[in-house]
Amino acid sequence: MDTAEKTRAITEPLALNPLDAKELVSTFGLIGVWIILFAETGLLVGFFFPGDSLLFLAGVAASSVADTIFGDGTRLSLVGLLIGGPLCAVVGAQFGHYLGARYGRKMFDRPDSRLFKREYVEKAEYYFNKFGPAKAVILARFIPVVRTFLNPVAGVLEMPARKFLLWNVVGAIIWTDGIILAGYFLARQIIDVIPPEEIDKYILPAVLLIVLISVVPIFVELWRERRARRRAKAAGGPVAAAHVGVHRAPDDAD
Repeated sequence: MDTAEKTRAITEPLALNPLDAKELVSTFGLIGVWIILFAETGLLVGFFFPGDSLLFLAGVAASSVADTIFGDGTRLSLVGLLIGGPLCAVVGAQFGHYLGARYGRKMFDRPDSRLFKREYVEKAEYYFNKFGPAKAVILARFIPVVRTFLNPVAGVLEMPARKFLLWNVVGAIIWTDGIILAGYFLARQIIDVIPPEEIDKYILPAVLLIVLISVVPIFVELWRERRARRRAKAAGGPVAAAHVGVHRAPDDAD
């Protein structure tokens, strides 16, 4: 290998698009998927990673059509994904919770920038306060950006670490293994319908559909609340206004 080839081999990974799930899977493989899951759920700067599409394509990469879509030698271990995926997501989220509990509000006391927006924190607080700790930790897994910021927010709002761990594990398994298995079992159908060179055009809509189905409980909760508000207003009773703020985590497991 000459100097030019060595230089290209070193610089190619640095030139990849971190938003391209297919490229991430092809370049970094199984260990890369694990690291990205940890970063997206545990580090505030990891919110931009394509977690849902990454998991779906990782499942495809573990199937029998992996070489056709990604090229020879890219096939991933399904067992490694199903065990390592939720494990890294759990550890990452627990680390995020620890940071929130350890450093408190000062983690978020910074001006808006390209990587940080105050609205991200406010949105995470909104879901936490609206659905309660347990539901929020699980449902946040299926909401990009929120799944990154809700973990430290839960720590800031003093959700007990053990209680957070319980729902963290439940949410991580449903999110990671659910989407991975969807990609694994749908891989053959995908390749039968879509040419491998055009899969990038269709993978995002497929993942969005899966995510939309996953967040149906959120829309159900919102619909129920809206209906309750209308009934209270029609009956002349008080209507509680939604409030986004910092409150201590309620003691119930809701």
